Amino acid sequence: MTETPATHRPIRVGVIGVGRGSSFAAAANDVVGMELVAVCDTWEEKLREVGERYGVTTYTDYDRFLEHDMDAVVLANYFHQHAPFAIKALQAGKHVMSETAACKTLAEGVALCRAVEQSGKIYMFAENYPYSAAGQELRRLYHTGEFGQVRYAEGEYNHPGEEDWRLSISPGLQHWRNWIPSTYYCSHALAPLMYITDTMPVRVNALAMSEERTQTPHTTKVSDAGSVILARMDNDAVFRIWGLMMNSVHRVKYEVHGDRGYLATAEPNHWNTVRVHHEEWLRETGRPNDLNYTPDWPEHAELARRAGHGGGDFWMNFHFANAIHTGEQPYLNVYRGVAMAAVGILGWRSCLQEGVPLSIPDFRDEAARAAYADDHWSPFPEDAGPGQPPPSIRGIVAPSPAVVAHAREVWEKLGYHGK
Repeated sequence: MTETPATHRPIRVGVIGVGRGSSFAAAANDVVGMELVAVCDTWEEKLREVGERYGVTTYTDYDRFLEHDMDAVVLANYFHQHAPFAIKALQAGKHVMSETAACKTLAEGVALCRAVEQSGKIYMFAENYPYSAAGQELRRLYHTGEFGQVRYAEGEYNHPGEEDWRLSISPGLQHWRNWIPSTYYCSHALAPLMYITDTMPVRVNALAMSEERTQTPHTTKVSDAGSVILARMDNDAVFRIWGLMMNSVHRVKYEVHGDRGYLATAEPNHWNTVRVHHEEWLRETGRPNDLNYTPDWPEHAELARRAGHGGGDFWMNFHFANAIHTGEQPYLNVYRGVAMAAVGILGWRSCLQEGVPLSIPDFRDEAARAAYADDHWSPFPEDAGPGQPPPSIRGIVAPSPAVVAHAREVWEKLGYHGK
């Protein structure tokens, strides 16, 4: 059993980002051993609302926010902006839990690893999908040895959506969701497989798929709809990762093929349904060849059931607090977080070269990572310039004036009046 963090002095935590960050703010309570003391964002109207709701200090300036009397920072700002904020927080003596992705460039990944090592503080990569009841059960099953060693695995995270909904979560022509290459948001598909099997990616190749605008006529998204990533793992297994926002089907799915059996999430609910299978000559006497069942969490089930993302939102906060109290880095440490980001970054390089394989440096090793310390290759618009990549295999295909006009109507209803 894991000790409940709430048995210790509450960890004073500040949250940056009042959108997704609101869920972290709500979860910073005595159940997980955290006390929310400050929030930070540049969206002043929403910031004021969240500050009043929780009765905490608000900041629009990150440097002033870091001067607040607190132990830890949760980063829930934009997807591709986490590493610089994490490094500043670590240098200010704060523990850090950072949402996806850990970094947007390999240079940021190197700098982030160095900052964690130099600070001696806890860093946790806030990926929630491994911690569903099904995910934890699959990890337990795999480590019994009953299914042998993983040789092949599949992770799928595909999240299509009606276009006005997508516009509502992507306000602004330069919003990260409009530019993110299809390989970058790979952690929802990859992290559970790494967690189940305790493997790390060492090589990657990928292909991207674009969709005609006739399927999403009002889109301001200039990147591709999806990709397939093949990752060679450090035990020579191959993992196939598929997603991101293709219009075909909404699906989250994980499969692990061992050399003595098969285990996977299953319908009707990927959060809490497990399927296991053994061929006749490999099964133990008295065991069925094929079994579907619904496991529960090994502990703190009632608390997990109250949380979002299949209980994962509870477990992220729980493990972060537990790591701070014990002084031991969590399972989803900086090296696993940066490795997943590298799969996305190098996967995109592979896409732009029609699937060439590329090696992933071992970010635990200074000699291996040092070669990437000046690698600032980035597809995001604020980094545009000579030598920088496009966000799509089609290059940059700008949305039409009519599409932009429609998008602005949607955004203005939300109170967004920016570019």
